[in-house]
Amino acid sequence: MEKRNSYIGPTLLALAVAVGIFIGGKLHFNDTPEKLFTTNSKKDKLNRLIDYIDYEYVDDIDTDSIVDVTVNNILGKLDPHSVYIPKDEMKQVSENMKGDFVGIGISFYMYRDTITVIRAIKNGPSYVSGIKPGDRILLANNDTLYGKRIPNNEIVSRLKGKAGTKVDLKIYRKSEDRRLNMTVTRDKVPIKSVDAYYMLTRDVGYLKINRFAESTHKEFKDALRKLKLRGAQKLVLDLRDNPGGYLGIAEKLADEFLVDDKLILFTKNKKGKIKRAFATKKGGFEDKPVYVLINERSASASEIIAGALQDNDVGTIVGRRSFGKGLVQREMDLGDGSAVRLTVSRYYTPTGRSIQRSYKNGHNKDYYQKFMDRYSSGELVSVDSIKVADSLKFKTPGGKIVYGGGGIIPDVFVPIGSNEEEAINSMDDTYEFFSRFIFEHLEKDRTQYMDYTKNEFLENFRVDDILFDQFIDFVLNRKIKLDFYAQEDRIKAYLKANIAEQLFSPNVAAQIKGKYDSMLSIVKELDEQEALDKSEEKTLGLND
Repeated sequence: MEKRNSYIGPTLLALAVAVGIFIGGKLHFNDTPEKLFTTNSKKDKLNRLIDYIDYEYVDDIDTDSIVDVTVNNILGKLDPHSVYIPKDEMKQVSENMKGDFVGIGISFYMYRDTITVIRAIKNGPSYVSGIKPGDRILLANNDTLYGKRIPNNEIVSRLKGKAGTKVDLKIYRKSEDRRLNMTVTRDKVPIKSVDAYYMLTRDVGYLKINRFAESTHKEFKDALRKLKLRGAQKLVLDLRDNPGGYLGIAEKLADEFLVDDKLILFTKNKKGKIKRAFATKKGGFEDKPVYVLINERSASASEIIAGALQDNDVGTIVGRRSFGKGLVQREMDLGDGSAVRLTVSRYYTPTGRSIQRSYKNGHNKDYYQKFMDRYSSGELVSVDSIKVADSLKFKTPGGKIVYGGGGIIPDVFVPIGSNEEEAINSMDDTYEFFSRFIFEHLEKDRTQYMDYTKNEFLENFRVDDILFDQFIDFVLNRKIKLDFYAQEDRIKAYLKANIAEQLFSPNVAAQIKGKYDSMLSIVKELDEQEALDKSEEKTLGLND
């Protein structure tokens, strides 16, 4: 077999960096509308200028767009996380943070010129109606959806609607070579914030959260209950790449691990008013070992949880220094369907740390460039490259030294993978090469997987060299080069994981990829060492 050896540099790594991490907490804002919106000369000046342009300017001007630019420019002078949400984006933003939307419940690709179902969401409207993976949706209420390039957002809008309303679909089912008429009743469809959960070892559960939405705490509780039923006495809470979300939800999650009356965090506004949040008796995983995974893209609410546990000497924080966002935003309606998320306070961890990175030298460009500099400074490879200031040194009740400024530094540092390992992760997570390739592979013949159960697939299925070489061709055609054969085992595992996700569930996919996750390998080592230490202590105690 001819081997295709080439390379990939760090550029693809940098492209995968998630920026725009601005989602903050939802706090009560106590000022009345009368106090907030009293007339003053500054507001009059802006209003008059807009009126002059509306009525006197020589050409017709879209003043709405001018207002949008003005609002963005004003917020740009404040901090990197105060943001404007235009009217046309508000619905999607609200749905994402609410944790559900009303629709028919499918994930899909535009395959060639037709909407093709990847998977119907389990127990959702399409699943109940009998829609299957591979089905092509040709018409929705006699509206043609094939044969033309329709933007995804337009397709979604045609399939969405009010709960309880019906949509008549005409479907082509390739596996049976026939057309079907189906009526689907729209209903609430969850937008999951718990990506996956499974048993990592005999007594260690794994649970990954992608953001902190309104539904996150309930999803967490449901997943944790199932893990405990399977024997979980310890937990890995994966907050990598989690940009944050609602402050109140982060407090509830932290409360699950902290005993009654432990301080979770406190916030302070410009008037100096302090608001403290304490743990309650409701925790479902108190006094049990927990490992929290963070990386350079873990921000905001993720950092609240990591900081609350670290400062209370609970659990072990594993990974790399987090993003460094210690500002809290509140969403405020601007009256025309748009909104602003305005920074209203700073939050501090229980020891008094602020983990907000400096933004005094500029707004977006300088702020996010400093974040990107972590890739070149060596910080992601060696903990010794992390710059800390003695003036920001704090001590936990247990005597552990922690630092403020610029994020949460983990208790156990895990360096970033090689360029090629991270390139494969980017191809999977950011660019969906694996997902798209497997989708097209399944489209050719789904019957070859029909006899597999989930457990049989996990134990017995192996990606063969034919599928591996086909993937290499698929990637090379997209101008991506790397040493495929040096990463053969990892690539084959990711191919298997993507088949599992499209056939079964994200839980199965995460379980397969977890075997090639360096942080999870470290967690297993830490857990084994802890068990060994306890065994030795017990033996010494008996001998004494």
